[in-house]
Amino acid sequence: MPLVVPGLMSSSGSNNNNQQEDWMTKLVGKKLTDSASDNTSFAKQDLPKEHRVIEPGSMVTQDFKPDRLNVHLAEDGTVRHVDFK
Repeated sequence: MPLVVPGLMSSSGSNNNNQQEDWMTKLVGKKLTDSASDNTSFAKQDLPKEHRVIEPGSMVTQDFKPDRLNVHLAEDGTVRHVDFK
């Protein structure tokens, strides 16, 4: 009998992967700003409603929210990577 893991092979899982790649392209290497987006920054207002910004060394909850975008910052404030968890 095959092992079935919910969400592993579903379309919603692949949709989150596509969304993650899209957000990585938009954000990585840029700083978040309160003003308009440009080549070196991204406006916080353009992030999805469900998001959190995680600074280096900050504590976060371990609750699983697959629709929440986590934006991980580097020490200099630029976006290092993003994930949906």
